[in-house]
Amino acid sequence: MKRWLAFVLAALVLLIVHEGTHALMAMLYGEYDALHLRPIGVEVTYRTAVDERSGIQWAFISGASNLVTVLMGYLLLMFGERLARLHSVFLRAIIFFLTMLSLIWDPFNLSVGPFIYGGDANGIAVGLGINRYIIQAISLVVLLVNREIVAQKLFPMYDVQVKHILFRPLIRWAHRTRVAGQ
Repeated sequence: MKRWLAFVLAALVLLIVHEGTHALMAMLYGEYDALHLRPIGVEVTYRTAVDERSGIQWAFISGASNLVTVLMGYLLLMFGERLARLHSVFLRAIIFFLTMLSLIWDPFNLSVGPFIYGGDANGIAVGLGINRYIIQAISLVVLLVNREIVAQKLFPMYDVQVKHILFRPLIRWAHRTRVAGQ
């Protein structure tokens, strides 16, 4: 039960950071309208209708939240050795899940999400004046790299053992040992 609670709390923190960044960026550009609680989560709404949006500000409003959460994941990973030794098992679990979700969720949101529910990739594409598939392709690469980082760095750091194919390393790095004199 505590593990699920830790996961839910980590997801809540991620949601607050993600949607809070959308709201903050929208306020900076005068586009913030409201924050809505929906059955599937929280959503920031903007003043300008979707079909009327143009300009680089939409790349910032839509994309900054994704960048902030992924960077938060890298920062947590950077301090992971220390955080993994915290005495509180519950706090350690929250940080583990927050790190994993930060590295995985928004790259998934930008790469796969547009096929299901639209989302931030459309706003980034509009803001940058490029095809949404470019955003999705870049995000898919980030997702795959981050998934590998989670499997090979984060899980061992927190002594997490997994057997599921989605969480096993896909790339095996060859470890070379140097022989004296070479």
